[in-house]
This record gives sequence, structure tokens and C-alpha cells, in this order.
Amino acid sequence: MKIARIHNLGLGTLMIAFLFFNISCGKDNPVDKIIPYVVVNFSFDVNGVNYNNVNIPGNWTYVTGGYRGIIIYHVIGDEYKAYERTSPVNYPNDFNCRVNVDDSGIIAVDECSESKFILLDGSPYEGPATLPLKQYRTRLEGQYLHVFN
Repeated sequence: MKIARIHNLGLGTLMIAFLFFNISCGKDNPVDKIIPYVVVNFSFDVNGVNYNNVNIPGNWTYVTGGYRGIIIYHVIGDEYKAYERTSPVNYPNDFNCRVNVDDSGIIAVDECSESKFILLDGSPYEGPATLPLKQYRTRLEGQYLHVFN
């Protein structure tokens, strides 16, 4: 009998944890309300010559995809970040505005609002931006970086 009670208690605890996880992870990201959702699901060879030596930490490259393009930034080791080039400050319909990496290689700039973002985590650094850059998920598998949402 004690085994059955322990088992039922474990199942109940597991169900509560699952519900809590779903509720806490179900919160909307404010950036997702500003920038339209598009499916992102591609891989590329980080050692490829077309990718600006992104296999070296601190380097970055632009790739097509997302709503208005994506910045891939190599943080360190196996950690890569992928950011949407659409600024969270300006309307997504203004195709003249795009986020670009500046000469420092660690700051991205929305040239229309002059907001600046740190590529280590996408957070706003300077200017009117209050939201971070929209980020896509990444996973390094061997020499191939998988970018997806």
C-alpha cells in the first residue's frame, strides 16, 4: 500500500510541475507581438568560407531568413546567438530600417532609431529601445549550426 501512495503522490507532483511549467512558459514575449512570426529552420556549416569566419568567437555574419534577415553571432565555444534584423523599435513594415552590426563587432545598431543592442544577449544598450532583439534558437551539431524557432 505504501508503494501505491508514493507512486500516486509522485504522479500528482509531476502533474502539478507540468502545469506550472506550461503556465510559466506560456508568457508572451513582447517582441513577438511587434515582429511578425516567420518559420525559421535551417542549418549551415560554420566553417564555410561564405560565413565571415563565424566559427571564431566574437565574429558574426548575416544570413537570409527570419522576417528581415538574421545576425549570427559566435559568443564562445559552442554558444551562438541568432538575432532578427528587424528592430523592436520601428514598425516592421518600414523595410528601410534594419539592424546592422557596427564596426566594434559586438554592438548592433538600428540605423533609423539609433538604438544599440549588445550581441552577447540582444539587450538594448542605448537609444529609445526598451525591448531586446528578437532571438532565434541555435544548436551546434558538429560543424553545422542549426537555427530555428
